[in-house]
Amino acid sequence: MKKKLMQWAGVGMWMAFGLSACSPTKTEIGNLNVIPQPQEVSQDIQAPPFVINPQTGIVYPEGNEKLQRTAEFLASYIKEATGITVRTTTEAAKKNSIILAVDSSIPNKEGYQLEVTSENIHLNGGSESGVFYGIQTLYKTLPLTKNKQVSAAIPVGTVNDYPRFGYRGFMVDVGRHYFPVSYLKQIIDMLALHNVNYFHWHLTEDQGWRIEIKKYPKLTEIGSIRPRTLIDRETQTYDETPHSGFYTQEEAKEIVKYAADRFITVIPEVDLPGHMMGALVSYPELGCTGCPYEIPCKWGVFPDVLCGGNDRTLQFAKDVLNEIMDIFPSPYIHIGGDECPKIRWEKCPACQAKIRELGLKDTPGHSKENQLQTYFMSEVGKVINDRGRKMLGWDEMLEGGLAPGATVMSWTGVKGGIEAARLHHDAIMTPIQFLYFSNPTYNRIKGTKSLERVYTFEPVSDELATDEQKYIIGTQGCIWTEWTRDSLKMEWQILPRMAALSEIQWTEPSHKNFDNFLKRLPALLTIYRDRGYDFRQDIYDVNIDIVPAPDEGKAKIAFHTFDDAEIHYTLDGSVPDVQSPLYTDTIQVNKDAIIQAIAVRPQGISQISKKEIGAE
Repeated sequence: MKKKLMQWAGVGMWMAFGLSACSPTKTEIGNLNVIPQPQEVSQDIQAPPFVINPQTGIVYPEGNEKLQRTAEFLASYIKEATGITVRTTTEAAKKNSIILAVDSSIPNKEGYQLEVTSENIHLNGGSESGVFYGIQTLYKTLPLTKNKQVSAAIPVGTVNDYPRFGYRGFMVDVGRHYFPVSYLKQIIDMLALHNVNYFHWHLTEDQGWRIEIKKYPKLTEIGSIRPRTLIDRETQTYDETPHSGFYTQEEAKEIVKYAADRFITVIPEVDLPGHMMGALVSYPELGCTGCPYEIPCKWGVFPDVLCGGNDRTLQFAKDVLNEIMDIFPSPYIHIGGDECPKIRWEKCPACQAKIRELGLKDTPGHSKENQLQTYFMSEVGKVINDRGRKMLGWDEMLEGGLAPGATVMSWTGVKGGIEAARLHHDAIMTPIQFLYFSNPTYNRIKGTKSLERVYTFEPVSDELATDEQKYIIGTQGCIWTEWTRDSLKMEWQILPRMAALSEIQWTEPSHKNFDNFLKRLPALLTIYRDRGYDFRQDIYDVNIDIVPAPDEGKAKIAFHTFDDAEIHYTLDGSVPDVQSPLYTDTIQVNKDAIIQAIAVRPQGISQISKKEIGAE
C-alpha cells in the first residue's frame, strides 16, 4: 500500500543511512518535472539526492530584501511540506545549502537556472522574480512527508526555465459577490503557486461597487449594498438577504503589497461606461435619464449606463481613475468597455449633441454611438497615459475603433485578439469558451475532459502573420461570481484547471503534452489537499470510452483514469465495489449494458462513473 501511494504521488524512494548504520531512514525523492512544466529538465534519480534536514541553510545575498523574503518563503514551504525548520542566512554557503542569487546574464528576467547536487542547490534568477519562480519549482518538487521516519529530498539535476508569456493573469470578480481581504490573500497564494504574475481585480459592477473612492463616498455608502440576490435562474428565486461589502483604500493597498511580495501585480478594473448601475444608484445625475435607479438583484446586461455626452460624467470617470491610480501602481489600468448598450445614448439629447459636436457619422463598421464610446474611452485613456500607465479593456472596445495605446483583453472569443494584433495593439487572450472557469456551460464538462479543454487552448492563432504574433502578450483565466457565493465553489471552479492554465501561460508548446501533464498532476493535487484547497473531485473519476463495434458484437469499452488507478466495474447495473471485476484491458460486449466503474486509491474510492449501451 505504501508503494502504491508513493507511485501515485509521483515521487521515488531512496534508502539513505543516517548517523547510525543500524537506523536506515527512508527518503522520498521528488521530481523536477513539476507543473508548469519547466522548459528544460535533466535529473538523475539514481544519484544520492539533496536531502532536507534541520541543518539545511537557505543563503541569500546580504542587503537584498526581496531575496531575503524569498528565502523566508522557501523556508515556510519546506516547513509546510516536510515539517522541518531550516535556517535562512547571509553567511557564506557551506555544504547542505540552498543558495539564492540574481544572475544578470540570464536572458529572461523571469527565468531561472537551478542546479541540484547531493551537497548543495544553486538557484540563480534573471531577477528576483526569477528566483521566486525557481523556489516554486523547488516547493513543488518536494514530496510531502511530515514524518520523522521519512526524509524529503530533491533529485540531482538541472533546470533551465523561463516563461513563454510575460503576461500570465487571473481575474476574480468581487462586484457580484464580495470576498474578504483574508480570502483574497489565499487566492494570491494560489496564483503564486501556479506562476501567475497578474491578479486582475474586477472591483465594480451593476450589482455592487466595491472600492472606496474618497471624492465620491456614496459609491460605497449606497452602491455597495444589494437588497437581495437571484439564486436560481430557472425558478427566479431570490434569497431576500442583503449583500454588501467594499474595500477601503488601505485594504486595497494591503492587497497590492501582499501580491507584490509574491511578484504579482494587481490590475484594478473599474468597468465603464456600462456595468455602472452601482454608480448610477449612488449618483443618478451620471446617467442619461437621471431617473431614480435601483441596484440590480439579478444578473445580465442593463440599458442604463454612464451618459456618454455629459462632461460631468466624463469628469467623474477621470476622478475615479485618478484615485485608483493613487492606490494601484500597476502599469495596466482596466476600464472595461464591455456590454454597453447604446439604447439610452440613441435617445439622449446630451449624447446626440456630443455626437454632432464631434462630427461622428455612422460607418459600415462603426455606429456613431459606438464611436462616442471610443471618444469617451480615449478621453479616459489620456488620464491613464498622462500618468505613465496603459489602458486595458475588453474586446468590445474594437466596435468603435480602438483608442490609442489600448491593450485588448479578448473574451468573446479569439477574434478580438486577432483583430487587435493586426492593428498592432497588444492583446491578452481570455476566451469564454476555454478560460472562463465559472461558465455554467463549461462546468458541465467533467473530469479530465474539463482539464483538456483548458490545456489544449492555443493563445497565438496561426491566422496571424509571424510579425503579428508578438502582439499576443499573454493569456488569463477568469472567475465571474454571479453564481459563486463562497470559497468552496470558487476553488471548485478554479482547481485543478488553474494547473492547466499555468502551462498555457508558462510552457513553450513544444514542451507541452497533456498525457504527461496528467502524470504530473497527482503531486500538485497533494499540495492542494495539504493546503486545504477545495478542488473538483471528479478528476478522480473513471473515464468510460465506448466505441461501437458492430462487426465484433455491439461495442468495445475502455476505462482509464488520469493516474492509472486500479479500476473495478460492473455491466449489469449493480453498484461496483472493490470485489467487482478488476479492469485490465478493453472489454467487448454484445448486448445492452449499464456500465458502472470506480477507481480505487490509497486515499479512497472515487464516485461512480456510469454509462449505458442501449438497444438500437
